[in-house]
Amino acid sequence: MADDWAAVADAISARLKELGMTQLEAAAKSQVAPATIRELQYNKMPRRRNPRTLQALSEALDWPADYLGNVLAGTAATPHGDEADDPVLRKLDDVLEELHQLKTRVEAVEQRQAREDEQS
Repeated sequence: MADDWAAVADAISARLKELGMTQLEAAAKSQVAPATIRELQYNKMPRRRNPRTLQALSEALDWPADYLGNVLAGTAATPHGDEADDPVLRKLDDVLEELHQLKTRVEAVEQRQAREDEQS
């Protein structure tokens, strides 16, 4: 089976959104260059990578170290079928999305306040 870099890109994008984490935060936590994370997340220049890169990024995204390597190889465990219909998990996804939106709004207010303070 060929390496599935598109699946790796999808997994990274979904997880960053789920965690409310930016590429820069993931880069700092994983010690992987932001440009490398960007390439992986947007499936730019798919090529063989040092396995440690995927391990470090997996761990930074609170996954087991081998998770992204398994996604790449097409052997990552998929969620149980009953999880897709679990109302508690769906509600949790809704709460996480609302939390992410609130975080974004608070950051915007803080930035606006900082600019106003600089102008004063």
